[in-house]
Amino acid sequence: MGSDRPEVPREAVVEIRRGVMRMARRMRSSRSPDALSSNKLVVLGHLARNGPSSAGEVAAAEGQRPQSLTRVFAELEESGLIVRTRDERDRRQAVLTITRAGGEALRRDLDERDAWLAGALGGLGETEREVLRLAARLMERLAE
Repeated sequence: MGSDRPEVPREAVVEIRRGVMRMARRMRSSRSPDALSSNKLVVLGHLARNGPSSAGEVAAAEGQRPQSLTRVFAELEESGLIVRTRDERDRRQAVLTITRAGGEALRRDLDERDAWLAGALGGLGETEREVLRLAARLMERLAE
């Protein structure tokens, strides 16, 4: 059976994918050389948004396996950016919590990228900026 949704022209798909990928690369390159890795930022961002979580919860929410983040968790803990405590309900499980230093590190990274983006957006007109805001909301919806 066919879908009720109209077919999207391949050219549109390719153009949107390229734009999103180039923007993501450009924003990553605007970060300082000593910035945290993408996986570390993913973990800190998850904990900042969702509060204390198990390693499994973080990994599942980010589409990764807990084993692939084991080293990331250890390095973040060693750096004092997260703390690991025993779950009160299930003593076999650890709970990860972002620390004040972790929140500050995350904020610095976001501030760097926001500064670059603010400068780039300054070269656009008001209508163009509003179109991008709408596109951002639509991309959020698609990502859910």
